[in-house]
Amino acid sequence: MRFQSIMLAGLGAITLAGCAKKEEVAALPPPPPGAVAGSTAADRDGDGIIDGYYTADGIYHPNAVPQLPPPPAPTRRGERG
Repeated sequence: MRFQSIMLAGLGAITLAGCAKKEEVAALPPPPPGAVAGSTAADRDGDGIIDGYYTADGIYHPNAVPQLPPPPAPTRRGERG
């Protein structure tokens, strides 16, 4: 009798578990603009700014930083001395 009641309780739990509502798993957001899909960001100097990224094959690719134009040359006019 005890075995039957345990078996009945177990089957009831299994039956009700099939009707349980399953939580939806959120999808990953798309990568930000300029990111390479399937890559991992890299902060090599630890300043909190991403310096480049690692691709799936483990190769590091630095972010290209545009060169700033040189400052204008000083003029001959103006305050002197």
